[in-house]
Amino acid sequence: MALLRTVGRIGVDAILPPRCGGCGVITETTHAVCADCWAGLRFISAPQCACCGYPFELDDSANIIGGEGVDGRTLCGTCLQKKPAFDCARAALVYDDHSRDYLLRFKHADRTDLTPLLARWLYQCGQGIWDQADLIAPVPLHRRRLLYRRYNQSGLLATKLSKMTGVPWDGLVLGRQRNTRSLGGLGPSSRKREVGGAFAINERRAAQCGLDGARVVLIDDVLTTGATANACARILKQSGALHVSVITVARVVR
Repeated sequence: MALLRTVGRIGVDAILPPRCGGCGVITETTHAVCADCWAGLRFISAPQCACCGYPFELDDSANIIGGEGVDGRTLCGTCLQKKPAFDCARAALVYDDHSRDYLLRFKHADRTDLTPLLARWLYQCGQGIWDQADLIAPVPLHRRRLLYRRYNQSGLLATKLSKMTGVPWDGLVLGRQRNTRSLGGLGPSSRKREVGGAFAINERRAAQCGLDGARVVLIDDVLTTGATANACARILKQSGALHVSVITVARVVR
């Protein structure tokens, strides 16, 4: 059987060779990017805010710009002033021209074949979170937008991450009960108002998946101001979630 699988894989690669998820050139492995595209991606790593994951800039003396919270963790200035509703946020990439191209194709151009590549980046940036998680939940789309787009990109990532981590996922426990307008171009206050009251918990699904006391990982594509992540985390905690982490493909860095 192993030999047959190997032969089959060689045959498929000969007909449909693996291609770079960025530019489309042929690569040696599946669900990968070529060296040129890799060089254009800005992956986020330490040092970063222990809460929201904002990457710290270092000054000439290598002193981290930020401060310590009440629990001794190094936080950014925003989180020091007001802690988000979620407990932890991590993103794989800085949101820029390169990462935006991947996400636009994934969300709006039916490039669902990018799911394994993006999920692998999410898995890597979530190290230290998966082994404590009880449930994965994608940020939901309103039914009208889901019918128009035909798939929820966050749901695809949640499904793949569940297989990679062994953590169960539920795409119905958290729902979007109001069809909010696109948040692109809106400021922080407008975004907060737009998503206020937009999300709701399916209590039956919450009981089935054990939301009460659970450590939830919320999956989305981009973290901008955190308005959506905060609204989702708030309603999850009101329904019993103990801890909410947010993991996104990219985040805006101002």
